[in-house]
Amino acid sequence: MAKMLRRQCAFCPEDEECSIMYIAEGQNLAVHQDCLLYSSGFVESEEHNPENLDIRFDVASVVNELKRGRRLICNFCRKRGATVGCEVKTCRRSYHYFCALCDDAAIETDEVHGIYRVFCPNHDPDRKNNLYDEDSKRERSPITVQSSSAKKKMIVKEKIAEDSLEALRKKQERQKVRVEFLRKCKRAGLLDEIFEEMLDTLHLAQEKLMDDSTPDAVYEETVISLFDCGLFENILASAHSGTEEKIQELLETRKRLDTQIELLKDLKVILPPPEDTSSCTSE
Repeated sequence: MAKMLRRQCAFCPEDEECSIMYIAEGQNLAVHQDCLLYSSGFVESEEHNPENLDIRFDVASVVNELKRGRRLICNFCRKRGATVGCEVKTCRRSYHYFCALCDDAAIETDEVHGIYRVFCPNHDPDRKNNLYDEDSKRERSPITVQSSSAKKKMIVKEKIAEDSLEALRKKQERQKVRVEFLRKCKRAGLLDEIFEEMLDTLHLAQEKLMDDSTPDAVYEETVISLFDCGLFENILASAHSGTEEKIQELLETRKRLDTQIELLKDLKVILPPPEDTSSCTSE
């Protein structure tokens, strides 16, 4: 019996389950692995070897499932081919696999026992207000509700959130230690000596920056150290703000002076020329 051949999408990451596809070259047929696994009327080939997943599906079974899906309309996109049905037998909802994810359906996976189930939002076992009937609850085995890929993504997100909280907690602890240290220095009368040392360090940095003979490596190291401490950057920001204010003041002053100059030019044109008194004196 002809088998589907396992292939990996060249564009998708290797650990992304939706990138795994099965093809039948003779049938010009290609399907996603998850679309196969969660189709309600489909089962894996009894001949397949769990340790060799490259040939786990029969071509004939896939074709039959496609034919079945042509009669079913997706509850989400309203198109045909909805082979993924809700696990509750009395429920009439069917989906395409990815439409089920978009509709917040519950994906139930037990890869060890080969169980792949989907529950529509109304019958999600983990929701408090669901329509999941009691008989199905008793029949259902306790399996984690989540696909492997979704679980991996959630684990990654949780890990990032935990790392961020841990980093924030450590930062807050360092700040508390530093604040308490300076308070102790103040009580011990050491603050003056600390600030004198800081001023000496700043003066030394100033000398290095003002000296034209300072090597480039030393110059760059000094600049980086000043910016890393944060104080220098804050002072520069304040100075920049003051510079902008000074520029505005000078521009306003220049505008007033330009206006006065224009007024004086107008006065020069309006004033009559001085009288020639030399002719009157000679007479």
